[in-house]
This record gives sequence, structure tokens and C-alpha cells, in this order.
Amino acid sequence: MRDVNAPHGTVVDPALQSSALCAQCHGFYETGERIVGKEMQTFLEWQRDYFQPGLGKQQCQDCHMPRTLRKRAEGFDVPPRAVARHLWTGGCSRQRHLGSLSLTVVREQVGSRKLSFHVSNIGAGHSVPTGMARRAVYLRVEVLDMKGNSIGGKEWMFAPFKGDRPDDKAFLQQDEKLGAAGAALARGDAQGPHEANIRAGEERVLNWEPALAPGKYTVKARLSYALDRFAERPAVDDRSVLAKETLSVSIP
Repeated sequence: MRDVNAPHGTVVDPALQSSALCAQCHGFYETGERIVGKEMQTFLEWQRDYFQPGLGKQQCQDCHMPRTLRKRAEGFDVPPRAVARHLWTGGCSRQRHLGSLSLTVVREQVGSRKLSFHVSNIGAGHSVPTGMARRAVYLRVEVLDMKGNSIGGKEWMFAPFKGDRPDDKAFLQQDEKLGAAGAALARGDAQGPHEANIRAGEERVLNWEPALAPGKYTVKARLSYALDRFAERPAVDDRSVLAKETLSVSIP
């Protein structure tokens, strides 16, 4: 809070405007151990990948509590001031999704079938997706011929890991031996290996070389967001799409 004249007592607490306020519940825990790719590491992702390297100075509140001009106390003759809104826009916020990742499709060279998909996290102060392991981002690529028929596609999933290691089907038997504790790990392992979430400031490059006969094609790429990768797969429509790109390709 700020030190201002008010009809009641106030206390100045700088921590209320600092990411330290969020740390204990959003990733710091007791040791502050950073495990890249693991779920529930949002504060450490912000601290180690964004704030300390100098990508920006924004605190959690700057993005998740957008400011507005209004009176701080109704019924009193005070001027409007910049006040943080208590919306806490996050994983369910379309506003936060749209500002997080960018997508670029690159053809390596003229005549080549090799395509590169650049997914960049330049809009979030932490990894995307962050928080719970069930959140995911999908990159779906489809190739269409001149008649608009789909002739092939490719998909990548970006998501946090449930444990201290990447999800992998090879650990399913080990998970079963852990009983209830292993059940949560098994959900991620059952889906097998996937891309880790994309760190703040990172540009992830994924390559694909589709087997295309000579001709002209359209490559469509879309990034979409899912709140629960275990229970749903987001429809590729405007409500879930974060970014989309189209590239015309001619194969001699």
C-alpha cells in the first residue's frame, strides 16, 4: 500500500508490489530449486529466466493486475489514481494468452521441402504454459494442395512435466509402484515424450520436412491453448488460437 492520507490507518508494505508476494504459492517452495520444465515453477521461471537476465523489470502484479484510473475510496473527495485491478488474469485469460507467444514459419531455401517453425516467448515473464502440468500449447501444421485437400500434417505439444524429469512412457511401471503418489506422474508419462514449456525469452525452433511431390501447396500453422491436456484437446478455432501463420510453397 502507499503512504497516503486516508480516513483510516494505512501501512506501507513494498512487498505488495513485488513478485515476492507470489513466490511461496507459485513455485519457490522451501528450497527455491529451479527444475527447468517442471510444473508449478512460475515464480522461479520469472526470477531466473526473465528478471535476473534483464529481459524486463515487470513484477507479477504489473501483468496480472492491470491498472485503471479510479478513486481509491468511494464517497470521498479524492482524485482518481492509478489502481491495480484485482482480476488476476492468468491461465483462463484470453488477454494473457494472446500476448504470450509468437509464431513464424520459415522455408529453409527455395525448392527445399524443409520447414522451420519458430515459436517465441517474448510476451510472458515466465514459461508458457506455466503452472499445472495439465496445461498445454499445441502447434498444429497442415499442408493443403491447390484444391484445398489436406495431404499431411504434424503436431507438437508443449507442456510442463509433472515430476523432476520429462514425461516418458518408460516410467509407467515405476509409477505404479509408487501407489497414489505415482498416479499423478503416470498421467503425464502415459502421454509420452513432448516438448517442454517455452521459457521466457526463448525461441524454440522445430523442423519438419514433409514428403511433397512437385507442385504448389499451402502450409497452415496454428498455436492453440488447452487448460487440460488430459481431458480435452482444443478445437482449432479462434477461441483457442494464440497465433497462426500461412506459407505458400512451390516444389519444383
